[in-house]
Amino acid sequence: MTYNLKSKIRSILDWPKKGIVFRDITPVLENAKLFRYLIDQMGKPYIKKKIDMVVGIDARGFILAAALAYKLKTGLGIVRKSGKLPHKTIKKKYSLEYASNVLEMHHDTIKPGQKVLLVDDLLATGGTMKATVDLVKKLGGKVVGIDFFIELKDLKGRKKLKGYPVKSLINF
Repeated sequence: MTYNLKSKIRSILDWPKKGIVFRDITPVLENAKLFRYLIDQMGKPYIKKKIDMVVGIDARGFILAAALAYKLKTGLGIVRKSGKLPHKTIKKKYSLEYASNVLEMHHDTIKPGQKVLLVDDLLATGGTMKATVDLVKKLGGKVVGIDFFIELKDLKGRKKLKGYPVKSLINF
């Protein structure tokens, strides 16, 4: 069975700032059939690929990455905003469509040569994911895929991820 996931995403105007349209994925996550379908669709291109680690980005990326890591039988790595990880970290500054921040990953999350799938809920300007790519590369990992639930095409985030295989299920 197929589902129209796009129709289930809530659009919230002027959040978190005026002029931003926030794409709320919680209606999909709250529905067991839709959530399962989402993970199946996101995971399908990677089922037969050798992936060592799925890395999710704070915060909604954690949800999708954890389910995909389980489905793909891999480990789960996490990238968080600065000051949230308790062990020794590596850091990377990045820019969003409406702010800038610092991302961190534990220094031992990725081993040299590991094949890594990066996952987040939404591709906007590409700054967050590009910073994550840089963290994985710094640790010696090989990015074999970048997977998003939603892509905001007008913001041209793929430009920052040029040279990497990027997939998204839904476009706005």
